[in-house]
Amino acid sequence: MAGRGDPPEGTPEGLPGGGEDEYRSVVFDESFVRAARLQEYSAQERMGEYAQPVRSRTAREGRTGSRQAVLLVLLILLAFGTAIYLGVRNPYQPPADQRAEPLRTTVVPLAPQGAVPGGQPEQLFARSPVAEYRTGAAGINLPVVGRTSHFAESQVVTALSIAKDYLVASSLEPDTLSGTTVRPVRLLLDPDQLEQFDRSVESPADDGRHALAAWLVRFDPKQVVLADSGTRVQGTLRFEESGPDTLDVTADHTFTYALRPAEGAGPAAAASLFTVHRVVHFRFDREDLRMHRAELLASTAEAGPQACGPDSTGALKPLLAGARAPEAGGPAVTDPYATTRPAAPSLCGALAPSAQPSL
Repeated sequence: MAGRGDPPEGTPEGLPGGGEDEYRSVVFDESFVRAARLQEYSAQERMGEYAQPVRSRTAREGRTGSRQAVLLVLLILLAFGTAIYLGVRNPYQPPADQRAEPLRTTVVPLAPQGAVPGGQPEQLFARSPVAEYRTGAAGINLPVVGRTSHFAESQVVTALSIAKDYLVASSLEPDTLSGTTVRPVRLLLDPDQLEQFDRSVESPADDGRHALAAWLVRFDPKQVVLADSGTRVQGTLRFEESGPDTLDVTADHTFTYALRPAEGAGPAAAASLFTVHRVVHFRFDREDLRMHRAELLASTAEAGPQACGPDSTGALKPLLAGARAPEAGGPAVTDPYATTRPAAPSLCGALAPSAQPSL
C-alpha cells in the first residue's frame, strides 16, 4: 500500500525511494495528473452570495416602450387641454361681428335755369363736360393700391372691387335703371341693411333714411328711356382704415345719361342729358370682404335737370329736351361735374349753366 506522500500507483520507476529526493513533494508524474479531479464552478457559484439577478433584455425593452407610450399620450392630452384653455381665455380673439348702421340718405334735385338743350346723343356728349369721359364701367378706375396698418393689399383691392361692383349694379345696369329689378344691388348689401333697402324701394321717403335715389339710379320707364346705352362716367375711389377691423372706401363719381321720352309718353323729341353726381361712403369689415358685400354709411345724390319737389326721393323724373323747371331752383348753383367739392346739403339746387351742353 502506498504511503501518504506516494502517488496512487507507488514510487515512480527509476527514482530512488524514501525521502532522500528534496523535490519529491513538488514533482507529479503522469499518473498523478490523470488521477486529479477537476471541477469548474458556474458563474453564479463563482460570484457567491453577492450575485445580483440579471433582467431579461426583452422584458426591459417592453416595459421601457410602455412607459414611453404612456408619456406620449399624457403629453398629447396636456397639449390638447392647453389649446382649449387658450382658445377660451385668449384675450386677442377677433371682435364680435357688429351690426351695420342704417344708411344716411340725401337727394338734391338740380333744376335747370332755362330750357333743357336737346339734340343727338353724340353731339350732346361732345359739347358737354363729359366729352373726355369714359363709357360705362371703364370710367370707374381703381386707385394705386397698397397695404394699410391692419389690411393686406389684397384685402384693399377686394374692398375697392366691391365698391366698383356696387356702383356698376346701381348706376349702370340697364335693368336697374329701368326699374325692372333691384336684385343686383340687393345682393351686394350687408344683410343688416336689407330691411331698410326694401322699405326704400317700396315706400321711398324724404326722411334721411329711405330715399331710393341714394341707393340706386332709377328712371320712370313710362316717362323716359335711354337714348344711348353708353353712359359717360368719371370719378375717384379713395380708401382708408377707420379702425383695426374696418376699411372705408369713398366713391365720388358723376354719371351722365342720354335720355328721350318713352314711346307713347309724348311726341318724338330730341335726346337730352341727365347727370347724377353720387358720393357713396362704404365700410367693410373682414366678414364683408369674405362674403363680397358692402355696408353703406352715407350716400348723397345730386341729379338734374329735374324739378324740385317732394317726389325726388324715388324714381328720378328728368326734364327732357325743351322743358323748363316749373319753379326757380334753390339758392345754391351746383355743378355736378365738380367731384372734388363736398356734396350739397340743401334740399334743392340750381343746375350750373356750364353743366349743360353748349348749342
